[in-house]
Amino acid sequence: MYATLGNVVSMGGGTANTTSLLRVMNERAVFAEIFRLGKVSRPELAQATGLSKPTISVALADLERARLVRPVGLRTGNAGRAALLYEIRPQAGWVLAVDIGRAYVRFALADLVGEIVARRDEPSRAESYDEVLAQLTEMAAALTTEAGLAPGDITLTVFGTPGIHDKETGALRVAPNLPGWELPGAVERLADVTGSPYILENDVDLAAVGEGAYGLGEGVPHFVYVSLGTGIGMGVVIDGKLYRGSRGAAGEISYMPVGEGDPRADPGRGMFESVASADGVIAAAARLGMIAATAKDVFDAARAGDETALKVVSAEADHVAHALAGIVAVLDPELVVLGGGIGTQAADLLIGPVTERLPALVALRPPRIEASTLGADAVLLGALAFGLATARDLVFERAVAVTPPG
Repeated sequence: MYATLGNVVSMGGGTANTTSLLRVMNERAVFAEIFRLGKVSRPELAQATGLSKPTISVALADLERARLVRPVGLRTGNAGRAALLYEIRPQAGWVLAVDIGRAYVRFALADLVGEIVARRDEPSRAESYDEVLAQLTEMAAALTTEAGLAPGDITLTVFGTPGIHDKETGALRVAPNLPGWELPGAVERLADVTGSPYILENDVDLAAVGEGAYGLGEGVPHFVYVSLGTGIGMGVVIDGKLYRGSRGAAGEISYMPVGEGDPRADPGRGMFESVASADGVIAAAARLGMIAATAKDVFDAARAGDETALKVVSAEADHVAHALAGIVAVLDPELVVLGGGIGTQAADLLIGPVTERLPALVALRPPRIEASTLGADAVLLGALAFGLATARDLVFERAVAVTPPG
C-alpha cells in the first residue's frame, strides 16, 4: 500500500513540508498505477493504491495540470454512474532507442506509453568510430524530424553496444567489433548525438530486458539470454531483474574456457567466442575443406545434407552445450533463450542436439531452450523497455519540480 497522511511522521520539516512530500508521494503512486493499469478510473486507482478517493482526485488534478495524464472518456455498461477514465499522456515524454551493432545500426523513437512513432535501420559504418558517430547523429536528427520533434524534446536516449563501459576512462572495453571505441572518452561523445540525457547499456543485457518485457522471458523470474552471432554474450535475469555483476561484466561468456586453441591467441576474443561465433563457424568449415563466405552458408549447406557442414554444426552444438552446462551449474535458470544471428537462424539445427547433450553434463534436469521470438529487434526493444521505465521517472520529477500544487 502507499503512504497516507496518517502514516507520515514529521521529521522536523514542519507540517507544510510533510504535506508537500506526501502530496508528491501520492502523485507518484497514482502515476505509476496508471502506467501499470492503462485506462483507469478513480475508484480503480483508489483500490490499487489504498488511497482515499478525495486524495486520488487531488493527485489526478495535479497530474493533469502537469500534462502527465489526461481524461479519455467514460466507462459505461455497468449499473450506476459512468466512471471517467484517465491515461498517461503519450506526448509527455519521448525515448530514443539505439542498437549499435557491427553490421547494422537500428533506431526507434517511442512516446511515453511505448508507441513507436519512427523507426530506421541502416548498415553500420563500424570500420571507423568517427563515421559511426556521424551516422548516429544523422539518424537521430532524421527520426526526430520525421516525428515532428526537436532534439531537445527527447527525454532519454538509450544506446546498446557490445562490450563493457569503463566509467573511469569513458572507453568501451571488450568490443573488438567496434574499432575506436576502446579509446578514452569515446562513450562520452554520445552526448552530442541528440543533446539529450543518455544511458549506455550492454547490448546483450538489453536483449535480455527486451525478452523479459516482450518475449519468451515475460513472467519468467530466472532466465538467461545467450546471444550467438558476430560476437557472443549473455544477459542474466535473476528474480525478474537484470544482473550486471560488480563491474557490469556479468554474462561475458565469450571468455568461457570452451573449445580448442590458445586463449591468448586473440586477446580481443575469448576462447568460446573464437570457436562458436560466426567467424569461428567459418574457420571450422575451412579447416575441413569447406569454403563459406558466411556462417549462414554453412548452416544452409547442413540443411541440404552436406556432410562437412553437418560436422561443423555438430561441433558448434557441442561447444554451446558445454558452455550452457557451466551456465546451468552456476545460475540454474528456468529458461535459456538463444538469440543473435546464429542463435535464431540456426536454432532448428542446434537446439535439438544441445538439448540431447546437456543431461550428461549437468546434475539436474536442464532448463528448456528456445529461440528468441524477437529476432534482430531484441536489443532495440530492450532499450525501449529500459528507457521507458527511466523516462517515466524523469518526466514526473521534472513536472513536479516546475508545477506548483493546485
